[in-house]
Amino acid sequence: MDESNLIVNAQNGDRAAFAQLMDIHYRTVEKFAYQCGVRIDDIPDVTQEVFIKLYRFLHQFNQQRFTTWLYKITLNTARDYYRKEGRETAKEERLKREGKPTGNQSAEHQVLLFEEDQELHESILRLDEKYRIPLILFYFQDLSYQQIADVLNITLSTVKTRIFRAKDVLKKEMSMIGGLSHEQ
Repeated sequence: MDESNLIVNAQNGDRAAFAQLMDIHYRTVEKFAYQCGVRIDDIPDVTQEVFIKLYRFLHQFNQQRFTTWLYKITLNTARDYYRKEGRETAKEERLKREGKPTGNQSAEHQVLLFEEDQELHESILRLDEKYRIPLILFYFQDLSYQQIADVLNITLSTVKTRIFRAKDVLKKEMSMIGGLSHEQ
């Protein structure tokens, strides 16, 4: 069954069709969430939230490209997740003061095996979001400029400008990192 039929069937309440949609797009959501700056430990929670929202609002889908809509949901869910995290941070601090473990250990080193990959990832995460997200969508999710404009609700020329500026900043930062590692 092709994706458009799966979507229609899922919109009509077919849970098996929705499960297939999840299977098809689960890794894409995880990868994009990570590239947007979601910490490794939080990816399962964010991904689950994306698919809950997708299930709740699937009846509203009527666009030409399903993945464009899915990227929008993922981006907004990642943003919302960390807005809520501010409230959780206070709770964690209180638990630390009381001597209770929070279980908040980073597993990033398990995913990024090569130092260069980790440096690139960290450099991308340091970019301002308005540059980071278009860059990720273009280079890591293979979206066209027009699709990126649709996901972010910005003009095509703005997408091009932001990707150009993001690449420029990354080149400068990576050359500085490369120069530092050669000096050590």
